[in-house]
Amino acid sequence: MKQFEAPLKNLGKLDPKAAVGLLAASSDVALILDEKGVVRDMALGSDEISVDDCGAWLGQPWEETVTVESREKIEDLLRDAAKEKSPRSRQVNHPSPSGSDLPILYSALRVGDKGKIIALGRNLREFAVLQQRLVEAQQSVEREYARQRSAETRYRLLFQVSSEPVLIIEAASQQIIEANPAAERFLKAYANKGRRAKKTVGSTFPDILKGLQSEGRQAIDSLLATLRSAGRSDDIQVGTDDGERFRVNASLYRHENTSYVLVRFAPLSNGGSGESAAHSRLMEVVEASPDGFVVTSLDGRVLTANRAFLELAQLASEEQARGQPLERWLGRPGVDWSVLRANLRENQSIRLFASSVQGEQGLVAQVEISAVAVTEGELPCYGFMIRNVGQRLKANNPGGKPLPRSVEQLTGLVGRVSLKEIVRETTDVIEELCIEAALELTGDNRASAAEMLGVSRQSLYVKLRRFGLADIAPEEET
Repeated sequence: MKQFEAPLKNLGKLDPKAAVGLLAASSDVALILDEKGVVRDMALGSDEISVDDCGAWLGQPWEETVTVESREKIEDLLRDAAKEKSPRSRQVNHPSPSGSDLPILYSALRVGDKGKIIALGRNLREFAVLQQRLVEAQQSVEREYARQRSAETRYRLLFQVSSEPVLIIEAASQQIIEANPAAERFLKAYANKGRRAKKTVGSTFPDILKGLQSEGRQAIDSLLATLRSAGRSDDIQVGTDDGERFRVNASLYRHENTSYVLVRFAPLSNGGSGESAAHSRLMEVVEASPDGFVVTSLDGRVLTANRAFLELAQLASEEQARGQPLERWLGRPGVDWSVLRANLRENQSIRLFASSVQGEQGLVAQVEISAVAVTEGELPCYGFMIRNVGQRLKANNPGGKPLPRSVEQLTGLVGRVSLKEIVRETTDVIEELCIEAALELTGDNRASAAEMLGVSRQSLYVKLRRFGLADIAPEEET
């Protein structure tokens, strides 16, 4: 700490008013203490500190205006000031009526010969707020870093223990960046069969697949070119010179402004060729099925869907459906899906559930849904078979007016129309059946039928017209 070299020469004798102004201007808080450390006067040089924060300090011992853990610091400040040592700064905390402590950085020095002590303080509240934000930001960064490290560890472990061969390739140079152990074994056993094995990481794909037939390498080149241009591509099957065949699947993703390709391939061995071929044919049948087929996760998000469902939902590609909730297209959002999920959880399957599918362009199709829950295996999921029954409903009601005449037919409307419409339809059916019965009992005498039904003839004629039971002559209406 450096003192003024000639304070008396340069400042002369300052009067008390000037000294008080100087103290208030040079600090946020200025306290005048007696020889016992009791606050006798104070000045506030900052608008950030209100009188409410420190108005009760006057007449109180200085150490009693601070928190318990700061009292020892006050004793050190008073002790150093009494011994006229060079003042050093100490941070203390004052309790505040607002609930948060008021941090002040104090320096204390003795003035005059009567033991008076002046304590000059700097408000650290804003600094404390910034410090707290820094701590919270640091903790948030550490939590996010730990979360990313945990996720990276999980995916790295999944990458290493996966039985499916996987390669990560830089899209521009086609250089292999990473390969899991299954890919190393696959390349050694199939792709480089009968040839000197090359180091996988750092090699160029598909040059490393020397055991492929020439058309197989061309197919992979075409696959990668399509992937780079369109962002997606279909699976392909290629063969080796020794007659081995395997399936290749590729996906494109970006990381830090660089495009990478995730390549998965699996051999189609002779021993399992029948099973693989049967599975492939099954997938082709499902894809070409006229009924919609959707596989979702347990939370209802679409994993895959065939062309028939895409037509019902009026979607151009499967990517538009993948990852979206299935209930987005169901007739009654939140209702149909809740019923389907509850039944699948309890019974594992559901048959002929009446609903509707609303397309992206507004087209509504009446459907029947059969579903099954697959809870075993690596990826639990739900499978939904969705059949469009709109044409069948029209064929059953050629007049365009549904007239259910049994409990089964009425309950069959649940899910297709609202309860209000079902009640109105039921009322019409009952009225029509009663009128038909009355006409039959009275030998088609409409006056007697009206009396039997307890309605006026005019009202009966109106109902006959509405139900189309008979033509009414003009003179009968009067």
